[in-house]
Amino acid sequence: MRVGTARIAISTLLTLMVASGLWAQEPKDKPKGDAPELGSATKPNLADKDKPSDPVTATQGMTAPVDPNSYRIGPEDVLLIRVWKEPEFSGSVQVRPDGKFTLPIVGDIVASGLTPIELAAKVTEVLKAQIKEPEVMVQLQSVQSKKYYITGEVNRSGIFPLIVPVTILEALTNAGGFREFAKKNKIIIMRGTERIKFNYNEVIKGKKLEQNIKVQDGDYIVVP
Repeated sequence: MRVGTARIAISTLLTLMVASGLWAQEPKDKPKGDAPELGSATKPNLADKDKPSDPVTATQGMTAPVDPNSYRIGPEDVLLIRVWKEPEFSGSVQVRPDGKFTLPIVGDIVASGLTPIELAAKVTEVLKAQIKEPEVMVQLQSVQSKKYYITGEVNRSGIFPLIVPVTILEALTNAGGFREFAKKNKIIIMRGTERIKFNYNEVIKGKKLEQNIKVQDGDYIVVP
């Protein structure tokens, strides 16, 4: 009985070892392309439809808060033209470097130098040859023709749209303030060939406030 029992035990042990060996080799037989192991990371792929195809598409819905009676449209600005009940004449357009944009059927229209209100009146007159009593609205979607630059020891340097009048102090605030070692008393505004000094420490103390001038299109504000 002991011999029989021993044989049964050995047979059972061999069976378990074989089964264990087959189980251990199973991952090697898995086809490629299985789901990644837990803890592994994969980078998501952006679908092509999620990528903006051009500047006009990219600025949809980003209406610039400008005064339509005073803002002067310039090259590269993105406009939204709306003609009541006339979708073929409506849509987003970008002003070309020559200051014009193309309106379907009508052709090229000069926009540069006009306010949105003035341009709406101009488009209205042009469309009278095509539509009876056209109702036109022109809205600025993105300011790209007027900008200023901030560089140096600020928290957020780069290009900033000049949408509304901004002082140097306000521009520096838009840049997120200063870094630790910024020389706040030696800020320079580069305006063409002119170099204008700005002492932040004096201005915030209410001294020599005439330094806090308005930013102009193309200004470079340098914080050493």
